[in-house]
Amino acid sequence: MPRTYVSKFVGRSSELETLHQRLQQAERVVISAISGMGGIGKTELALQYAINYYRKHYLAGVCWLQARDVDLGNLGTQIVKFARNKMKLSVPQKLDDQPLNLDEQAQWCWDNWQPSDNLVLVILDDVTEYDKIKAYLPPNHPRFKIIITTRKQSLAESFEMLPLQVLSEAAALELLESLIGKERLNRQWSEAKKLCKWLGYLPLGLELVGRYLKTKKDISLTDMQQRLEKKHLEQRSLKEPTATMTAQKGVAAAFELSWLELNQDAQQLGCLLSLFALAPIEWELVENCLPDQDSEDLEDLRDDFLLELNLLGRKGQGIYQLHELIREFLRDKMEHYDGADQLKQGFGEAMVAVADKIPKATTQKDIATASPAIPHLTEAATVLLDWLKDEDLYQPFQGLGWFYEGQMAYDQALLWLEQGLELTRDRLGEEHPDVATSLNNLAVLYYRQGRYCKAEPLYVQALEMKKKLLGTEHPSVAISLNNLALVYNYQGRYCKAEPLFVQALEIRNKLYGQEHPRLAISLNNLALVYRYQGRYCEAEPLYFQALEMKKKLYGQEHPSIAISLHNLATIYCDQARYSEAESLHVEALEMKKKLLGQQHPRVAESLNGLANLYSNQGRYCEAEPRFVQALEMRKKLLGQQHPNFANSLKGLAELYNNQGRYSEAEPLFVQALEIFEQKLGSNHPKTIACRENLQKLRDELT
Repeated sequence: MPRTYVSKFVGRSSELETLHQRLQQAERVVISAISGMGGIGKTELALQYAINYYRKHYLAGVCWLQARDVDLGNLGTQIVKFARNKMKLSVPQKLDDQPLNLDEQAQWCWDNWQPSDNLVLVILDDVTEYDKIKAYLPPNHPRFKIIITTRKQSLAESFEMLPLQVLSEAAALELLESLIGKERLNRQWSEAKKLCKWLGYLPLGLELVGRYLKTKKDISLTDMQQRLEKKHLEQRSLKEPTATMTAQKGVAAAFELSWLELNQDAQQLGCLLSLFALAPIEWELVENCLPDQDSEDLEDLRDDFLLELNLLGRKGQGIYQLHELIREFLRDKMEHYDGADQLKQGFGEAMVAVADKIPKATTQKDIATASPAIPHLTEAATVLLDWLKDEDLYQPFQGLGWFYEGQMAYDQALLWLEQGLELTRDRLGEEHPDVATSLNNLAVLYYRQGRYCKAEPLYVQALEMKKKLLGTEHPSVAISLNNLALVYNYQGRYCKAEPLFVQALEIRNKLYGQEHPRLAISLNNLALVYRYQGRYCEAEPLYFQALEMKKKLYGQEHPSIAISLHNLATIYCDQARYSEAESLHVEALEMKKKLLGQQHPRVAESLNGLANLYSNQGRYCEAEPRFVQALEMRKKLLGQQHPNFANSLKGLAELYNNQGRYSEAEPLFVQALEIFEQKLGSNHPKTIACRENLQKLRDELT
């Protein structure tokens, strides 16, 4: 057997026990195959099993055979040499005057194994093909217990496979500790965890780096990781195993053995997979990167080569992932692959298609659908920008922006949208339709955060650029007109908002005809400005028209339909048509919860609207918990400086005031007024109303 220099074998106790239980099944020839990727510790597990169990269970000995080069016939030579040297057998060259070839001599050795009445453990290390070892296996007798180590997931149907996974984090840290010492590890605990993660908890990588650090006592674990990140698998710690290691190859050399077994198409697929982020990969995304290739051919390459050789892991139905160090290895291969640019372009196009499917207003379903692809979309927006076409450059940033905005992760959304604007300007110039779109989208984010002063100039800039580049009657111009009008509307500048809403509606009527989602939006928004001015007779039919159009376009359940239901309920409430308003508010609230989740600004909007309705009816016990719930939700999702948070403060303050709970009402009025003055200005209708309510309360108190 090879010698082992492992002082502490960690993380494999259950595998050792499983292996032993399988091999000890009585009256049955057992061949147990330990499988896994290069560097996973297959050989070490077999060696540790032999060391720990042979004295008690395998009194007829342990025969260790190196199986990788059996095509050269050396497996038979190893068996014969073992019989001569270890058992002192005289292996005959002839039998009954018939010459014995090497295969027959090997079988004679098995038949005459000494002692003859005890168990024998036979280990064939690093088997690549079953057919090449078949002739040299021991006879079908239960005294022979056979362990095979292999990189392949399946060698023969009769083998009992024992697939090895990477170590757990705890076991990886324990292995590292055994090499660099407990004190050094504990002193740099968080850095050690990061280092183990970078190495993907692969035993070979951990042992190589640990032994390197053992000789380099002045190197911190942070410095070690920085060296690895700079040179990857070429860093000398991963290239040069020491003489005291079971493994005799570095990480890249270990993976190279599997790489050489791939055909050209499988190598291409491996290179493509290295472009994906270090995260689970939906196989459909891989197929989308190679649209000209037959999907069944790709499946065969995946299953027969990458999965079979443990270069790729299966994580679930249609979900796959590369190990950290295999990804590094394949990325290095990609650098020398002639078709690298084509693969990168295909990857970029597939990620752009993902981004295109993320809507500006996301539902829970949209978020769930997009989530698995987000790490890979991020990779396209960072590492692979140079391979995105000009016309596709902005799409990944927009998709990421809407994905994070839909979860109220505004800081992340802002980061992506700002970065998209900067890169679009750099590549496409200061004046380009995509730059205008970038400006518009950044303004949308500010608007949704209630940062109207930051949104307005960006909307104006985007509108002027679109008019100049696209003409005055372009769909994108109508979008900017509508968005700028929304800012004016919420600032109380109705005289500026109304003509822009009308202009956007006219363009859309001309472009789309009678029924279109954007036409419904324009009808809804024009109704909104009428309602804010108390022009209910003009607003109501537009709200109805928008609602009916949306139902035809989307069916009965859609976030946009819930918004229309809410708006119609609000105008009924304004007119004291409470019974009509309540049923619509409840319907809108339930639809929003179902489509957007329990925690969403639109859900808070409906809770607040329903609370206002109950408060207006004097149903204070029903109103108060809804005001509080809306207030807490808006505080969490929008922050304490958003005008909608102030709306909830004002509504709750009015409820307390109506109940005579003046000491509770006053601080809420004060807080709401400060927000309104800061965000909307002193002359905004909401600011004026809040100020007047506060003054009335104080007059009552005096």
